[in-house]
Amino acid sequence: MNADRTAWDRRSVVPVIPPIQRRKLAKVPFVELADGRLQGVVSSGSDIARVYVSSIAAKTHGFNCSTNNNRPCGGLGSRPCKHLVALATEAVLQYGFERVARYLGVEAGDGDSTGGDLIRVLKGGPESIPAATVFSRFLRHLAYLEVPATTEPIADLQWFPATGAVR
Repeated sequence: MNADRTAWDRRSVVPVIPPIQRRKLAKVPFVELADGRLQGVVSSGSDIARVYVSSIAAKTHGFNCSTNNNRPCGGLGSRPCKHLVALATEAVLQYGFERVARYLGVEAGDGDSTGGDLIRVLKGGPESIPAATVFSRFLRHLAYLEVPATTEPIADLQWFPATGAVR
């Protein structure tokens, strides 16, 4: 066991935590808990060429939704829009309700378990958050999907977690 653990410690890859449940990648292709926000990219329901960058700040619960070129979402008002609900729903599928609630600093009730439940308890309001950083991370994420399969090291991906790593 000790020799196995030493070999594991010397590996240059880390295991990827699989999603809690299957996600709808066509609707929310990118979701992450990063930069003190739940943030991601949500596809438009009416225009296949349009995406929205949606985010909810941890602790303050300020939220924003805009197109990738910073045009505000028409459904965003004093309450979160449907894109933010979709983002929260997919985040719960990806990371689990407890982890997302803890990250956002949300007090969850006993029956709470969905993205809609998270949205209902948010205390913040609309907040101006630039979409460029999140959209750029999404595009970089897409570029990694197009890298040809190889067993040779790839400089850009040396930090990238390997899937299927076994302890």
